[in-house]
Amino acid sequence: MIETWNTTDPGVLRLPSGRLVRGRGLRRPLPAGPPPTYAVYLLGKQPPQVPWQARWLRWPDFRLPSDRAEARRVFREAWDRSATERIELACGGGRGRTGTALACLAVLDGVPADRAVEYVRRHYDRHAVETPWQKRYVRHFSP
Repeated sequence: MIETWNTTDPGVLRLPSGRLVRGRGLRRPLPAGPPPTYAVYLLGKQPPQVPWQARWLRWPDFRLPSDRAEARRVFREAWDRSATERIELACGGGRGRTGTALACLAVLDGVPADRAVEYVRRHYDRHAVETPWQKRYVRHFSP
């Protein structure tokens, strides 16, 4: 079994179940500490290669995932793996798309959809989930 993140690691969100997931902006340097074991990159174009297992979810900046059914599958896989692995969700800035994806993981973890954005803003980044349509996407996200 692989160890998960520490709560002191930068950008780590503790979900209500105790699972830990790191959010990150790819325009910033990789934080010190252990690398992710699995990452989901939320970008409009293919991400650069990384030495850990990663998945690309096509998601243009300030928009919504290009394939919402695929996004649901990717979020479910990330949530499942977060029980035993170091999972990272990342976009360019680490706030809009990353915050939206983290809020969806919070819903999968039991946070009511209408409170998930507030949860992520309180526990990850107060500016997370940047657009009205990203907020609406989370409100309508269901496990």
